[in-house]
Amino acid sequence: FMITRTIGDRSVCPIGLGCMSLTFAYGRQPQKKTATEILQKALDLGYDHLDTARLYGSGENEVLIGQTLKGLRDRFFLASKAGIFPGNEKRMVDCRPETLRKACDASLASLQTDHIDLYYLHRHDYNTPIEDSVGALADLITEGKIGAIGLSEVGAETLRKAHQIHPITAVQNEYSLWTRNPEIAVLETCNELGVTFVAFSPLGRGALANDVGADGALPDNDFRAAMPRFSAENWPYNYRLIQQFIALAKNEGVTPAQLALGWVLAQGDHVLAIPGTGVIAHLEENIERVQWQPSAQTLSQLDALINQQTVRGHRYSDAMSSNIDSEEFND
Repeated sequence: FMITRTIGDRSVCPIGLGCMSLTFAYGRQPQKKTATEILQKALDLGYDHLDTARLYGSGENEVLIGQTLKGLRDRFFLASKAGIFPGNEKRMVDCRPETLRKACDASLASLQTDHIDLYYLHRHDYNTPIEDSVGALADLITEGKIGAIGLSEVGAETLRKAHQIHPITAVQNEYSLWTRNPEIAVLETCNELGVTFVAFSPLGRGALANDVGADGALPDNDFRAAMPRFSAENWPYNYRLIQQFIALAKNEGVTPAQLALGWVLAQGDHVLAIPGTGVIAHLEENIERVQWQPSAQTLSQLDALINQQTVRGHRYSDAMSSNIDSEEFND
C-alpha cells in the first residue's frame, strides 16, 4: 500500500482486521474452514494488523490465529488483550499483575509465538490501580514477551495516569459515525501524547454496513440483541437514518461500509480502524478503498446526519456499561 499509518514503531495499513467475529459475539460465526481462509486471505489482501483477545471464544480466537498463521508471523503486527474473563453471570474484569502475567503466557502459547507486538488491558479494573497493571505490562516488555502497551475503553484521565507509568502505544475504543464518545476527550488526548487511536466497531456493529434489515431481526445468540440501538423501539428510527447514509454512499460511488471507514480515517492521521467480518467478500470490500477519502462536503453531511444527537439508544445495555471507563455524553 502507498499509504500507511504508524502504531508504535511500526507502519501498518490504516485498516486492520478485528478477529473477534471469527469465533465470538455475532451469532453466526463462520465455519472453522472459512475462518482459516479469512485469515490467510487477509494477509494476501494487505491486512498487516490483526487484533484478537483472550476473551474471544475463551482463547479459541488466539488458537485459530496461532494454528493458521504460525509460519507467517513476520507478516503482521499482532495485538491481543487481557483482563476480561468470562464469568457465570457476567464477565469479570481482573487486571491484577499476577493475572495479567498468567494470561499473557496463555496467549503466547495459544498464538504459537514468543512475542505479542501490542498487548492491551481489555477494560479498566476498578479494583486494581492502573499504575499496578501498567507496571506489570512494562515488566513483560522488559522480558521481551510483549512489544508495547495498549488500553481499551478508557477515558482521557486513565490514559494520562497510565502514560506516566509507561508510554502507552494505543488506545482502542469504540468509534464510528454513530458512537462519537472519543470526540469528548480521548481522540485529542491521544493526539497530544502521540498515542495511536484504534477504532473498533467502525461500522457501527454492522449497522453502517447495511447488515441489519428494516425489521431489525438478528441471528439467535447475537450480542447486539441486548444493545438499545437495535431494540424494537429504537431500530426503526435508526434504520431511517441509515437509509439516508446508504444514499450518500451511492452518490460517492462507494459501499456503505467503505464510506463509514473513510469517515473514521478522516478524523486524524493517528486513527486506525479494525473492522471485523466473517465473510470474505466483506474482507475485500473493507480494504478495497483504503486510499480513498470522502470530500470535506461529504464529511460534513455525514456529521450532520449521524451523530450522538440523532441516533436513538445507548451503545450498551446498563449491564455492559458497568466496566466502561470512557467518557459519556450527558443525556
